[in-house]
Amino acid sequence: MTLFDHNTQALEEWRGGVMTQMRVSAVNGSRQLCIFDQWCETGSGAPRHLHAVEELLEVIEGTAEITCGNETHVATANQSVLIPAGCLHGFKNIGEGTLHVRATLAAPIFEASYENSTEVSRRWLPDETS
Repeated sequence: MTLFDHNTQALEEWRGGVMTQMRVSAVNGSRQLCIFDQWCETGSGAPRHLHAVEELLEVIEGTAEITCGNETHVATANQSVLIPAGCLHGFKNIGEGTLHVRATLAAPIFEASYENSTEVSRRWLPDETS
């Protein structure tokens, strides 16, 4: 069993208007999950991308417009959208306040392929020198 203190984990700006906190991943010992929170300013979010694994996108606070393939849903606090593996998806904050979402991926390493090739790819891997 491992205890994580999310109060001490760093925030990182992934793109303009989007702050991210990687809560659990292979970096801190997870073997099957990647969980991270994002805080998005109005109009910002995640561009269309896909993962090789399922993702659960949960709205903690605010209002998100979430697309997956040709479907679009508006989700608010305490609602989630299950994104199938391989589905091109994205979301944006369509509310007036900050959108807080939590993403759970069925893999310990965050990997995404972006529709826009200029988007920065990120991977959370354990430090191999440890």
